[in-house]
Amino acid sequence: MNDKVISREKWGVAVVIDIERKTAEIKDLFFTELKKAKGPEDLEEIRVRFLGKKGNITSLLKSIKNIDPSERPKAGQLLNQLKEEIELAIRQKREALLEAFYQKEEEEDAIDVTLPPRGRKWGGFHPVAQVMEEVVEIFASMGFTVAYGPEIENDFYNFEALNIPPHHPARDMQDTFYTTNGLLLRTHTSPVEVRAMRQMGAPLRIVVPGKVYRRDNDPTHSPMFHQLEGLLIDEDISVADLKGCMEAFANIIFERSLKVRYRASYFPFTEPSLEMDVECVACSGKNPECRICKGTGWLEIAGMGMTHPNVLRAGGIDPQKYNGFAWGMGLDRIAMLKYGLDDLRVFFEGDLAFLIGGRQE
Repeated sequence: MNDKVISREKWGVAVVIDIERKTAEIKDLFFTELKKAKGPEDLEEIRVRFLGKKGNITSLLKSIKNIDPSERPKAGQLLNQLKEEIELAIRQKREALLEAFYQKEEEEDAIDVTLPPRGRKWGGFHPVAQVMEEVVEIFASMGFTVAYGPEIENDFYNFEALNIPPHHPARDMQDTFYTTNGLLLRTHTSPVEVRAMRQMGAPLRIVVPGKVYRRDNDPTHSPMFHQLEGLLIDEDISVADLKGCMEAFANIIFERSLKVRYRASYFPFTEPSLEMDVECVACSGKNPECRICKGTGWLEIAGMGMTHPNVLRAGGIDPQKYNGFAWGMGLDRIAMLKYGLDDLRVFFEGDLAFLIGGRQE
């Protein structure tokens, strides 16, 4: 019996001594590897290697059951101390790595407020705003003044005063956004014509730039777009005056003399009504595969005509004494043609790489 006890004690002591040696080896190995850790991934790999389900410490903890019961507390204490020491060291290392990471980020992102400014001093005009300004300047040189009106209109100014009664089929062409209390988002800038006539009378010479709204959304249409309306009221005005005005505008905005053609059309607020086309600014009609004019050689830029007597009356002007002309054009379309684009939506997508090309001041 004594031999058996001695044998067990000797066997138990031998195992404890082995565990002491193993813990010392593991500790040295752990701190050697910990010094090499450069980031969270390295640290996690070390944690799994030493504390994971199949890690070195876990394996030793499982081996305690094989030693003498009287020696198990000492072995368990050694291993638990080592486990706690490793866990603490990993936490401290993780915090140190995070602090170093944030410190590096802060240094890289730091702004030296004492440095002089770099890059462009000012932003650029949006291409449509730039074209709007250019168009207004062209007509201002011809004696036109700028007029503005509300974007939320009532039915009278948007339709009835422009010779478009409730039953008129032209209302279907407008595809209107209606709000409450009989109000709507204006479908064109033409309502300002009537407002200006009522406020200023005749003679009158105005252009009306601004946003308009219709239920359209495709490469050449947007639910919100920009128009420029023009109106000239005086005595003895003819279609020749209208053509001369518009051809001068086209030559200036596209920076060269262009061929022009007119097509008969229909607008409720003008009579007679015309549509104006200019030769393709990209190919001049010489490229049947031109992506701008689709091979037709012509580009539509405006609708126009002589102001209808009913519109003059709605504006409080005597059509027996005065007559005049009006036109409307999409500024977004003018910008598309001027810059050689084939998709209207690029103006509204907020792509700075595209928009940054606007003029600087």
